[in-house]
Amino acid sequence: MDADSLRWLGYPAATLTTLAFVPQAWLTLRTRNVEGISASTYIAFTVGVSLWLVYGWAIKDWALVVANSITLPMAASILFIKLQEDKRARARKG
Repeated sequence: MDADSLRWLGYPAATLTTLAFVPQAWLTLRTRNVEGISASTYIAFTVGVSLWLVYGWAIKDWALVVANSITLPMAASILFIKLQEDKRARARKG
C-alpha cells in the first residue's frame, strides 16, 4: 500500500474511534457519574488527544485533526467533571 492509500485508511479509523467515544461521553455528561473513571487515565488521554491534534495539524492529516477536534472537548469535559466530583467527595469527607 502506498502512503496515499494508507492516509485514506485514517478516515474510517478516526470516525470509528471518535464515534465509539460518544456514548461514554454522553452518559458521563448526562449523569455526572464518574466513580469508575480514573483521573490519571483521563489526564493522560486528554493530553494524548491534544498531542494527536497538534501532530495531525502539523502534518496536515485531516483525519487526525477532525477526529481529535471532536474527541478533545468530550475528553476534557469528562476530565473536568471527574476532577470536580473528586474535589466535592474530598470536601464531604472533611
